[in-house]
Amino acid sequence: MSSISLAVRDSSTMLRRNLLHARRYPSLTLNLLLTPVMLLLLFVYIFGDTMSGGAGRSAYIAYIVPGIVLMTIGSTVVGTAVSVATDMNEGIIARFRTMAIHRGSIMFGHVVGSVVQSLVSVVLVGAVGVAMGFRSTGAGVLEWLAAFGLLALFSLAFTWIAVGMGMGSPNAEAASNNAMPLILLPLISSAFVPLDSMPGWFQPIAQYQPFTPAIETLRGLLLGTGIGNNGWIAVAWCLGLSVLGYRWSKAQFDREPK
Repeated sequence: MSSISLAVRDSSTMLRRNLLHARRYPSLTLNLLLTPVMLLLLFVYIFGDTMSGGAGRSAYIAYIVPGIVLMTIGSTVVGTAVSVATDMNEGIIARFRTMAIHRGSIMFGHVVGSVVQSLVSVVLVGAVGVAMGFRSTGAGVLEWLAAFGLLALFSLAFTWIAVGMGMGSPNAEAASNNAMPLILLPLISSAFVPLDSMPGWFQPIAQYQPFTPAIETLRGLLLGTGIGNNGWIAVAWCLGLSVLGYRWSKAQFDREPK
């Protein structure tokens, strides 16, 4: 059997392992999904009329759902960091290293499994948004494909960062704490209010981070609003974070255990 066939076989096995683990222990995924769903309900039904600036609750639903969808990815990959840290702490990855399997398949299983879980979570949260009244306007097949591609790329980028966090954490609790910025960053982005409504000193903090251009791009694709340079900036962030996360994760994975 060729090395490519071995890599595909072992990667498929590791992917199946991680998906089965997520299915058997769904509480972590459900808990992480609870945060974006609760924020969506809170901001729409409690603060919606105020936050919309007189435009109405339906207009605010259209504005906030793309931000909550991206926030869902940030929340979901926290579970990946915890899962990787658990495998590292319990010695599972160390045992995998001694087995006759393709080394890259161990990380591949975590990464692809996390991307799949993130996209499923996005669909679930999106369904909640639709039930609350969100409707895409002016989005054709190409816009939907581009939106799905952006979500997949964004999920891949932050999954690699989460894998690196998990491998660098001494236990699952530390991994969960280290990954908290992935949940907090959307809160200081344009997910809930436009940038120009923020104080001047705070606008650069919200603007020059990965969530804001991704949110604005997703909004533009689904709602037909202007995207400007946000699309290229979002893709650049995703590619840069993917490379950074991969190299960081691989360096820790290749490090010999003490």
